[in-house]
Amino acid sequence: MKPLIIGITGGSGSGKTTFIRELKASFTKEEVCIISQDDYYLPREQQLRDPRGVINFDLPSSIDKKGFIRDLKRLIKGKSYTRQEYTFNNELKEPRLLEFKPAPVVIVEGLFVFHYKKVRKRLDLKVFISAKENLKVIRRIKRDQLERNYPLQDVLYRYEHHVLPAFEQFIQPYISEADIVVNNNSVFEKGLQVVKGFVRNYLDEQERDTGMHYRFHEEE
Repeated sequence: MKPLIIGITGGSGSGKTTFIRELKASFTKEEVCIISQDDYYLPREQQLRDPRGVINFDLPSSIDKKGFIRDLKRLIKGKSYTRQEYTFNNELKEPRLLEFKPAPVVIVEGLFVFHYKKVRKRLDLKVFISAKENLKVIRRIKRDQLERNYPLQDVLYRYEHHVLPAFEQFIQPYISEADIVVNNNSVFEKGLQVVKGFVRNYLDEQERDTGMHYRFHEEE
């Protein structure tokens, strides 16, 4: 049985990671599988550089699109796979071996999941996380300095010359195609509840129609 495919996107710093972490906490691994574009960045030597020689990780070409689509197809066909975590060149972080197993609901998330036509056409529900530009800058600074060990000057340069242009060209144009737009200027609780309710209703319907039981523990 083909799983329900949900795509979640938004600009860098919009809060996608936090939103998905909260969503994931409400379901078991048997119910929902999440595949992130962040684990499909090509090696540094294959990335394009801007006129200053700085690698631009905010282009659709920076992602192993073929691998991303291949693995999504695997999940749709009910096949498991493993992939090494991408640590954003943070030498302080040891990469983990991630395991992905098929589930009745598959969530694909990342900057370009709407832009990639072969991914977009497979999405049954499109969710766009939105936030003001100044808030996204602040969140990006906090994340890249603390989690990825990037210097402040580098973060600001990339935001101005890479992140913002990429958002305007490859991400923002697809907001009109979203089924749900979540405003995350302060909190996203209402939007989160809508998506959680949609997923739970789908799982309950599948359980009634097929007799398969996905919920292995009660939610807290």
